[in-house]
Amino acid sequence: MPETIYLGLGSNVGDSPKILRQAVSALKEGLSEVRVSSLWLSAPRYVVDQAPFYNLAVEAKSDFAPEALLAFTSEVEARFGRDRSVERPKGPRSLDIDILLVGDRLIESESLIVPHPGIEERKFVLLPLVELVRDLRNPRTGKRFLDSLAALGPQGIYLVGERDYDRLCF
Repeated sequence: MPETIYLGLGSNVGDSPKILRQAVSALKEGLSEVRVSSLWLSAPRYVVDQAPFYNLAVEAKSDFAPEALLAFTSEVEARFGRDRSVERPKGPRSLDIDILLVGDRLIESESLIVPHPGIEERKFVLLPLVELVRDLRNPRTGKRFLDSLAALGPQGIYLVGERDYDRLCF
């Protein structure tokens, strides 16, 4: 039976909005009932000497086992030029797809941790995620992501087409 999954997508190399739109189309080849957040622009975190990122979140139904989902999303990243062997960690990339949630599962393997470990500290993840599902909760803690979002200070995240940063769009 299909499970609801949430993905975070980001790009800051090339025509990022176009790459993200095309990546969503590619994801639809393996996922169903795909819903997509608005497009957000965010200042880089961790490694700041790079271009801003465009980000969005995806909600979908998946029949993939978690490791197979990781393989599928990695293959989509590769289609858009992602080569982890040559990039600087947390540096510029054409496409990054993070598996944020897989149903209510808690997954800890060498290759995959779900919920994504950085989810509650990153407004560039939380804003689009909460836009899709306002009352979504972290299955590890039971805490609403909306509450995690409210606890964070400004991080320079803009809804594309808006002037206010870190603004919820609903």
